[in-house]
Amino acid sequence: MSLTDTATLKNGVKMPQVGLGVYKMEDGNEVVKAVKSALDLGYRHIDTASFYDNEEGVGQAILESKIPREELFITTKVWNDEQGYEETLQAFDRSLNKLGIEYLDLYLIHWPVGGKYKETWKALEKLYKDGKVKAIGVCNFMEHHLEDLIKDAEVKPMVNQVEFHPELYQKDLAEYCRQNEIQLEAWAPLGRGKYFDAAILKELADKYNKTPAQIILKWDLQHGIVTIPKSSNKDRQAQNADLYDFELTDEEIQQINELHKDNRIGFHPDEFNS
Repeated sequence: MSLTDTATLKNGVKMPQVGLGVYKMEDGNEVVKAVKSALDLGYRHIDTASFYDNEEGVGQAILESKIPREELFITTKVWNDEQGYEETLQAFDRSLNKLGIEYLDLYLIHWPVGGKYKETWKALEKLYKDGKVKAIGVCNFMEHHLEDLIKDAEVKPMVNQVEFHPELYQKDLAEYCRQNEIQLEAWAPLGRGKYFDAAILKELADKYNKTPAQIILKWDLQHGIVTIPKSSNKDRQAQNADLYDFELTDEEIQQINELHKDNRIGFHPDEFNS
């Protein structure tokens, strides 16, 4: 197993199971350096968004890496104030232009806000049918948002990227996505480091000679969840990728599941409307 391991989406597209998230990385030197170091380490999945305002830097790093485009999996997202049919088509063109690439591997609706996500989804369906994006999906959608979207959709979402970590173990949502062949993807998988001192994580880190962060990322993978930890530090990026020489037992996975406290770092999707 390695960073080249993939999850297969409903339409057959292969999505690397571990990627690099670039939220809050500054455009320019910081994000260029971070993406290039990740690509040097073997990462092939980069996750950005128009809201992050660093798509140009991501694109520059891709260009300078000289890695063939078809070996990369690039995700970006349409922000809340860009939603709507025509608005989304224009937002997509802006993102593609900033990234300097000819197609996207995955395009996501960033949040289910403003009552426009169905119009936005129609635009994503068009982009998908036109071959401009290999897969389409959503972020931060709960079951009721997904059901509302799916009932009128021609193409079902292939990915749902949500906040997911041991203190927010969204078990019911994960099961719903599994039953509907929607790949769940974790943002903030490490909970921004807020609970690394949990006893079970320390115990397992000692047992496997790993860090608490590595234990959590392995927990994601063994749940079948794609994970995109953020780090601009090359050594940390290497640690986040060093997940393939150990396996958690079913009992250990259950012990980590029990860290769930319904604690969110970000907004609750039903309460975020800006």
